Amino acid sequence: MKSKILTHSAAAVAVAVAVSAGYVAGHNNVPATQVISPAQAAMMPAEAAAKTGVPDFSGLVETYGPAVVNISAKHVVKQASNRRGSASQVPMDSDDPFYQFFKRFYGNVPGFGGDDGGPGVDRPSEGLGSGFIVSSNGYILTNAHVVDNANVVTVKLTDKREYCAKMIGSDKQSDVAVLKIDAKNLPTVKIGDPNGSKVGQWVVAIGSPYGFDNTVTSGIISAKSRALPNENYTPFIQTDVPVNPGNSGGPLFNLQGEVIGINSMIYSQTGGFQGLSFAIPINEAIKVKDALIKTGYIDRGRLGVTVQGMNQTLANSFGMKSPQGALVSSVEPGGPAANAGLQPGDVITALNGVPVADSTSLPSQVAGLSPGTSAKVTVWRDKGSKDLDVTIGALKDTKTASANANGDDSGSAAQDARLGVAVRPLTPEETQQGSMTRGLLVQQAQGAAANAGIQPGDVILAVNGQPVTAPQQLKSMISKAGDSIALLIQRDDAQIFVPVDLG
Repeated sequence: MKSKILTHSAAAVAVAVAVSAGYVAGHNNVPATQVISPAQAAMMPAEAAAKTGVPDFSGLVETYGPAVVNISAKHVVKQASNRRGSASQVPMDSDDPFYQFFKRFYGNVPGFGGDDGGPGVDRPSEGLGSGFIVSSNGYILTNAHVVDNANVVTVKLTDKREYCAKMIGSDKQSDVAVLKIDAKNLPTVKIGDPNGSKVGQWVVAIGSPYGFDNTVTSGIISAKSRALPNENYTPFIQTDVPVNPGNSGGPLFNLQGEVIGINSMIYSQTGGFQGLSFAIPINEAIKVKDALIKTGYIDRGRLGVTVQGMNQTLANSFGMKSPQGALVSSVEPGGPAANAGLQPGDVITALNGVPVADSTSLPSQVAGLSPGTSAKVTVWRDKGSKDLDVTIGALKDTKTASANANGDDSGSAAQDARLGVAVRPLTPEETQQGSMTRGLLVQQAQGAAANAGIQPGDVILAVNGQPVTAPQQLKSMISKAGDSIALLIQRDDAQIFVPVDLG
């Protein structure tokens, strides 16, 4: 079975209202033209949905479809020969369901046959994507991955006009890029507020899947504020709108005809639609657009911590009624958080009074703050809340620790039957080679520790936030602990809290 992958391939969506001609009933009557105002048109999808269960998107497609563009990005790539002598950017498996499709309509399939040149030949490669016009003087939003490293970017409108686009700026962190074409009085989309959208509401996409211009697809919002692997700064909108390669960068519309997102990724086994697509909230994209146009770069805030998610076992260990917030597993020495007094074991529950729901929401909240500004960080420490003032730093790079299926990774101390580990102190050589100055190296793990995911080679640094340096100290802490504890362990270059059920 082919593994499921997250693929940068989003569909642009345009929601359409029904604008139809009225019909005069009766014998020999001729259809009469009915003039419908924009306000009436905006109401019609909801009315259609109430009558049939499915809204009519035609009016919105007609109104905003012309503002959705096809983007062609040409690159020069170094191609490698495959087993049949052809050169391609990405070889296609003959078992792929789209193999016969490409072979029929485009002739040579990437990676299979054709006289494309010899090994190591520089060949132009053309990528297709979508975008949408946000200002009548030619500014266009799309995905950064659509135009990355492109030598020539061509924008084609629905009326067949084509323009060579200028790259204003691209931000890989948010996957947003801004283009500019030399034109005036262009059709534009209407920007909406994704915060006002709800799970279960209808949304529509317009884009160019596999090069088929202005294809319209629809679905519903499946989830909001969805975190994806290696995408720490974007709270994605998840939908079941059919999106495919070529739809990347297109708009996601609500029933009012407002753009609430930029389609960016799909979760797929084959690279095609699987019912899981993800869009960048438009309010996040507009912030990036404005900054790129104004300065050409993006300023993001940095706290200088590694965080992980909470579960009920961890919450119990820290004396919290319910799992919420972001658990600090490590603090960067000399960073903004360290200077403000944050410690491993703190649970960040709010930032400037805004609740931190979980570890996935914190990075985007911090990134939205300007470097150099002061922020109030509310943490849960020693079974109580505490406010700390932090001067936000500038983002360089951050890590978000991840846990296994049990919610953890770990390590611990000397032979302890209750915890199920055998440990020893670190040698001077080990402390000199690594970044740790203390801790207990796990030599064996079984029982409660093994069930929690602790394994030989882990280094136990703390128990319930209290540093541990000696095997007997660990044994004493475990004997006095309740039914659950939180171990701070170091594994490779990452620190993470591991909840352990001692039962």
